[in-house]
Amino acid sequence: MKEKSKGFFGEFKAFIARGNVMDMAVGVIIGGAFSAITTSLINDIIMPLLGIFTGSISFAEMAVEVNGALIGYGNFIQAILNFLVMAFVVFCMVKAMNSFHRKKEEAPAEPAPEPEPSNEEKLLMEIRDLLKVKNEK
Repeated sequence: MKEKSKGFFGEFKAFIARGNVMDMAVGVIIGGAFSAITTSLINDIIMPLLGIFTGSISFAEMAVEVNGALIGYGNFIQAILNFLVMAFVVFCMVKAMNSFHRKKEEAPAEPAPEPEPSNEEKLLMEIRDLLKVKNEK
């Protein structure tokens, strides 16, 4: 009968300890916190400013009643704005990171030292120099 080498919990521990899983977990946590900041920006700053132009304090109050059903399209508009702000910020972050990586790659490398000419090349250069001197006379 074969024994399981790690068991279920051992495999789970190995899975969790892998680097990319931990990176993803950190990304999700930071993304959640960033989402709260973006939601606050939309709800507390942008929406009241837009409400001035629409005559409403908040888009969340915008709704229409159809056959007794209340359709809150203001919340939908708010969610779209939230998405657009989040997408714009992520775009700016990715663009900045790509720019940083390009600058790193474009850093000029030191030129490689030229190799020492071979004996044959040295001999040919001497012959060339002698022919120049002879032709000048």
